[in-house]
Amino acid sequence: MSEPAPKPTTNGISDLEIKDAALIFESVWSSLERERGRENMSFPREILWLNGAPGAGKGTNTDFILKYRDYSSEPIVVSDLLLSPQARKRMDAGMLVGDREVVDLLFRELLDVKYQIGAVVDGFPRSMVQVECLKLLFNRLNDLRVEYRNTAHAERFPKSHFHILVLFVDENESVRRQLKRGQEALEQNKRAAEEGGTQVEVRKTDLEAQAARNRYQVFKERTYEPLQTLRDIFHYHLINAQGSVAEVQARIIKELQYQSTLELSEETHDSIASIPLASQIVQHARQDLVRRLDDYAERNPALFRRVVDMIQEKFLPIIRAHAISGQAHVNSETPIFEDQLAIAMFIDIFSERGFHAVVDLHRIEVPESIDPKTHQILTRLKKVYRVSIRFQGSEIRRGS
Repeated sequence: MSEPAPKPTTNGISDLEIKDAALIFESVWSSLERERGRENMSFPREILWLNGAPGAGKGTNTDFILKYRDYSSEPIVVSDLLLSPQARKRMDAGMLVGDREVVDLLFRELLDVKYQIGAVVDGFPRSMVQVECLKLLFNRLNDLRVEYRNTAHAERFPKSHFHILVLFVDENESVRRQLKRGQEALEQNKRAAEEGGTQVEVRKTDLEAQAARNRYQVFKERTYEPLQTLRDIFHYHLINAQGSVAEVQARIIKELQYQSTLELSEETHDSIASIPLASQIVQHARQDLVRRLDDYAERNPALFRRVVDMIQEKFLPIIRAHAISGQAHVNSETPIFEDQLAIAMFIDIFSERGFHAVVDLHRIEVPESIDPKTHQILTRLKKVYRVSIRFQGSEIRRGS
């Protein structure tokens, strides 16, 4: 029997890809930390992750971006890293160079002190797994900043700035530029053969229109779509790369000049850095919920049983009556809720069963009598617990 396909998440990333990315990232990070020491895991202050459609002009504009950002180092070209002795050794041994090897080579290069101020990385990320590794890197660098903030190593862990730069051209322009590049390379190699000189690499996809179109489609499907998931996390710059070099570079300047609300000052960022990201809390919420429920049943079995019985007897009938709408509101004066632990049990039980429950206490003064001497109205305090329960409602199928 074949295994089921990986379950996709809402942003197009499967659970399997998220798991693979986490394993790859932790493996690479742990290895580097053992070699260098945790206090030496200092990455560039700013990283521009450059990607683009075939023929969009990454190579043409990389030097311009470096000069504009005032980086003294050369760009990190991921395809060149794969030509390193370490990568070649694996390939010569018949071993694949997959996401783990790419991440390892890239992280090692980024740890070089020459990139301390900033770096341009050409060609990463290019897959869903690499996208997830990029997110994990950013979170880990923020964690290190908090960890070393008040230590002698604080300067080595500044606030990280990640920019995603995507140079975009349409398919027809991409094919035109690829074929033009192939023709120019052939002519240059012909002159080099006749007159002497250096020959350049000729990509097979630059010589045939259908191959060039196929390469463009691979970019759209395997690289462009994963990059879209980074829009709401990092500074994302989708740049129109059609037009003259001067026009494209003017657009790049305009994009990099933009300072969004995410560009907090160091002081402001440090003030809120101790508050965890929502994603970090959610990541362990399920495990924490299971642990709490087991603790309730083990340490407070009588109260836990009372809460379960109350849900079954008083709340489930009302929930079933509102199964279509997906929400139920109940007012209760049950004395069980006098115990805050019982309310916590109540909410966690519903959460484990796929419901979202909220309990609010409302205090109401109810007139009881009149004092015969002062003629004041005497009241008693009435506690009403307003319970709101939401869940996935039932869809009604209607005929046409």
